[in-house]
Amino acid sequence: MQIFTSTNDLPLITEFNLDEIPKGEIRHFWLKIVSDGFGNPISIPLLVARGIEDGPVLGLTAAVHGNELNGIPVIQRLFGEIDVNELRGTIIGVPVVNVPSFMRKKRRFNDGVDLNHIMPGKKNGNVSEIYAFRFIDRLVKNFDYLIDLHTASFGRVNSYYVRADMEQEATKELALLQNADIIVHNPPSDGTLRGAADELGIPAITLEVGNPSIFQKRLIRSGMEGIHNVLCHLKMIDDEIEQADKKTILCQSSYWLYTDRGGLLNLEVDLREQLVKGQKIGTIRDIFGNELEEYFAPEDGIVVGKSVSPVNQSGGRILHLGIITD
Repeated sequence: MQIFTSTNDLPLITEFNLDEIPKGEIRHFWLKIVSDGFGNPISIPLLVARGIEDGPVLGLTAAVHGNELNGIPVIQRLFGEIDVNELRGTIIGVPVVNVPSFMRKKRRFNDGVDLNHIMPGKKNGNVSEIYAFRFIDRLVKNFDYLIDLHTASFGRVNSYYVRADMEQEATKELALLQNADIIVHNPPSDGTLRGAADELGIPAITLEVGNPSIFQKRLIRSGMEGIHNVLCHLKMIDDEIEQADKKTILCQSSYWLYTDRGGLLNLEVDLREQLVKGQKIGTIRDIFGNELEEYFAPEDGIVVGKSVSPVNQSGGRILHLGIITD
């Protein structure tokens, strides 16, 4: 592992080798992924806590979308509280995966591509594909388990929910340990970081922790609780799993509803509300206040997320409908 000195005196590495991290220590690094137009490195921040005893490697990632911030303090707080002398195994935290977008306060990569739609990227691909490939190749392949932290996008809000392949026992266990409001079944091979990890044999879930561009203390605490439960479950720490105080709703699938005309959208449903087929969910009005169209639930389900932006063009998002498992 070649080590250089970065501008803030943290090591700048070009590849990650867990065997070179001393046991019983927490180390911070910059891992070079690509170079910018000046030839300077574009690097991601790494936090590595290696326990005294051997055990699993748990990866925690955040800000695959550059404006999704709640996962950052979840990782920071965990590393501020973890005692490596009582830790079995290793925790690797990546508070910002998508560094170019984070710096621009944008969701998408700097070539306009959604990084979480093209994983695992391509070795000889375009700008975003190479970035995705090297992130997987240089770091993610070292994980035994992965929790990928996300939030809603601009103009939307989410319940506290999980995406996971519920047909795989290991990912199902990770999902249930989050004590989430909702779990949505998602098979792998969908272009996401979670799906790419699953294809490598790494059990992985996506944890949606609130809303974009802000820190939400309650949801940050919830994210901490879920990770704590995973550490207990994997025997990486000696502690008790925190039980949920509410029932988690399991969904076999989910999809977004869209408007078919533009106007001002007013929704009449709340997050986590269970809907019945034919229930009115919202209205579109023109700028003069005239009602243009009403929208109704196409089938029974639950509101996983919804739009909070009144201004919609044709094809604007209405709500994210989860189809509850029988």
